[in-house]
Amino acid sequence: MRIVLMGPPGAGKGTQAARLVETFGMKHLSSGDIFRAEKASGSELGRKLSDIMASGALVPDEIVVEMMAGAIAAVDESAGLMLDGFPRTVAQAEALDTTLKENGTPLDAVVVITADDDEIVGRITGRRACGSCGKGFHVKFMPSGKGDVCDACDGPLTQRDDDREDVVRERLAAYKKQTEPVIAYYRGSGAKVIEVNGSQSPDAVTADMVEALRSLGG
Repeated sequence: MRIVLMGPPGAGKGTQAARLVETFGMKHLSSGDIFRAEKASGSELGRKLSDIMASGALVPDEIVVEMMAGAIAAVDESAGLMLDGFPRTVAQAEALDTTLKENGTPLDAVVVITADDDEIVGRITGRRACGSCGKGFHVKFMPSGKGDVCDACDGPLTQRDDDREDVVRERLAAYKKQTEPVIAYYRGSGAKVIEVNGSQSPDAVTADMVEALRSLGG
């Protein structure tokens, strides 16, 4: 089974990706992991990628596609495949379709985890971490027993700068602007697009995803 997993920040995509990999035995290809590995390899492509990212520019689609195509080609055709963080643009989606069809391994589904913006904002902005020992908390779901200090070491609890509401809403807006055209592309191309309600409990989200994918023959 070959799928693309998509979802906004804070929707629980990381948790669900790990569970799907365990359930179906898929190879998990994260664009972020592949970028880091390519940069660390010292290859010509990796050096080019480092220079682009150091300048603050966006990595061109052709470089992203080249790296991802190489990683996909290295996966045993008999193994399942989950793509995470790719494709991010319609051009990347088109190139991915071409690559997979040439290999005779087209996508089986695009799985999209959805969640209400306000709920996501609440999830992310409520996160806190101890400045001393690093223990994580959430003001609503997993609060410290000692209020604003860590219940393990009495260290101060802090909020990451990118967990502030204004930053989270900017990230959500960017995700929608970037992702909605990709989802529309897949719908228009006839791909199977599965939407799962990410506002449920993590176990319920997993159950819905597994049921939907198994119905495809996975």
